[in-house]
Amino acid sequence: MKFHPPAKLSHAASDGVRRLSSAGEALPLLSIDDILDRRPYKPVITTRDRGWGGVTLDVHSPHFNISESYAGLDHHMITFCPSGSSKLTQIREGKVHRGVMSTGMSLLMPAGYDSTWEGDTGQSARLRIPISLVANAAEECDWRGPLPVELRNVFEARDATIMHLGLTLLLEAQKSPHPTQRLMVDTLSAALAIHLLRTYNTFEAIERSGEPRLGKHEITRLTEYIEDNLDRSIGLAELAGVVNVSRFHFIRLFKRTTGMTPIDFVEQSRIERARSLITDTKIPLAEIALMTGFADQSHFTRRFRDRVGCTPAAYSRDHGRRRTLGSRS
Repeated sequence: MKFHPPAKLSHAASDGVRRLSSAGEALPLLSIDDILDRRPYKPVITTRDRGWGGVTLDVHSPHFNISESYAGLDHHMITFCPSGSSKLTQIREGKVHRGVMSTGMSLLMPAGYDSTWEGDTGQSARLRIPISLVANAAEECDWRGPLPVELRNVFEARDATIMHLGLTLLLEAQKSPHPTQRLMVDTLSAALAIHLLRTYNTFEAIERSGEPRLGKHEITRLTEYIEDNLDRSIGLAELAGVVNVSRFHFIRLFKRTTGMTPIDFVEQSRIERARSLITDTKIPLAEIALMTGFADQSHFTRRFRDRVGCTPAAYSRDHGRRRTLGSRS
């Protein structure tokens, strides 16, 4: 097999629409949408129809005796193995790697490299990460300016963080849509981008010191904004925009200031609103669930029980001034 290693792509440049082959030809990079049409096998689970931002997840069934070659991607790709094992040959950057992909193993293919895949693929979950997501995270890593980004080409790794974040995204993809998913996926995507910078970037970040916290007025604005929008999905970038910081910087500042993640804070606000409505009104529990941003009464019941220690119906019997009107416990 004759293999031509591709020219390096500058990952710090987020426009990355075309690159040069070793022969000097301009070759198009494959987008997250393009690659779905180029691959012979369609995913059995995908987040493409969810309207989520950040990372795209595709899960593929096992396939055997494959031989596939692709132009470079305009995004980074992590593939991890949720279960099973298979023998696979990978070719990137002129390097050939033969190994066994088994449960818990991952590979990282940075944007811009041609790739060839031969052998068998077990069940695989592919996380497709926009360059802009990692670049935005890099802007928050160094006082001297945006951190340069050049991710390492990794054929084989056992990375517990990738597995944890990937499996959490997979579990979310298998759940029914609900308003909290947008914030959940935004947070998981940001965490994955930060992990790539911390673990697989060839450039090191300089530790910051003395970073400020959010001020009282900013916390007040955030709280009021959340309270005004509890009946719908609230995104991480949306909250960061309220205080005019990037979403990557916002996660750190918010946790440092409140001791909670934005996801926990929003859910706590939903539960507190629900408790007030149960105590002070005669609104049926099913309507309260929708008014406070939960997908349905079943989801509301689970999250309320986890936070308060009892179901909404039980809380209503003890604290409410109205009948539950046939609500489920």
